[in-house]
Amino acid sequence: MYDTIIIGSGPAGMTAALYAARSNLKVALLERGIPGGQMNNTADIENYPGYANISGPELSEKMFEPLEGLGVEYLWGNVQAIEDKGTYKEITTDDGRLETKSVIIATGASHRLLGVAGEEEYNSRGVSYCAVCDGAFFRDEDILVVGGGDSAVEEALFLTQFGKTVTIVHRRNELRAQKVLQERAFANEKISFIWDSVVKEIKGDDRRVTAVELENVKTGEVTTKEVGAVFIYVGLDAASDFLKNLEITDENGWVITDDQMRTSRAGIFAVGDIRQKHLRQITTAVGDGAVAGQGVYDYIQNM
Repeated sequence: MYDTIIIGSGPAGMTAALYAARSNLKVALLERGIPGGQMNNTADIENYPGYANISGPELSEKMFEPLEGLGVEYLWGNVQAIEDKGTYKEITTDDGRLETKSVIIATGASHRLLGVAGEEEYNSRGVSYCAVCDGAFFRDEDILVVGGGDSAVEEALFLTQFGKTVTIVHRRNELRAQKVLQERAFANEKISFIWDSVVKEIKGDDRRVTAVELENVKTGEVTTKEVGAVFIYVGLDAASDFLKNLEITDENGWVITDDQMRTSRAGIFAVGDIRQKHLRQITTAVGDGAVAGQGVYDYIQNM
């Protein structure tokens, strides 16, 4: 019987483990990959306090390092379900079942991919899913943003501080973003639009992105546009399928919590990108983890 099991070992999960372990709780990190989560896919991190520049794998390693000394157990497993048994929770994995007094869900989210040629090849070499993370790398470049929702338009506006030009490509002939965001984008001289079009291929040289191939979905016409970066915002998918029986998510799969990271189920917390929230960053994940790590201690003390 663990005091808490943290599902997911990204920055939110590792911070939660740190705080819970320092409160002298019996803690396990349950993960299906390596510590760090999506940080491991980031070549350069420039917006984490204390580091002018650090690679994602290096920051992951630094966050994980102190946990072993605090007695945090690292377990591998793919979670299939969580059962709320009241005073304890039962976690079913591919390898069996685990029992714990509390659970912290830190499984995160994944960016929806275009699934086109060049997308994977040029990831972190001109293809990005986070303007806040990577925008500054593309100063004075022609930047392409794919998508038409709030995220795409917000990030396009953000990227105008760096890019020479910003072009939004959308498969429809009008944006889906809030009207106020649309008005700002239409009024910004740096932003232009390509309507009724999708990306067919992302091209580049041996170092970076150099162009995209676009197809008009109405006419079938294919054109090539030279760009230095492609930012993709066609949606996020919450890693929450295993939570359906608990009824703690919204209609899109994001876990609903209060400001103490508590869900509607006593003893079940959620942190990081899996939460229903606006800003998904390493720094916000770390903050969530600290709150939940302390929260499980308070919960167990009052059981």
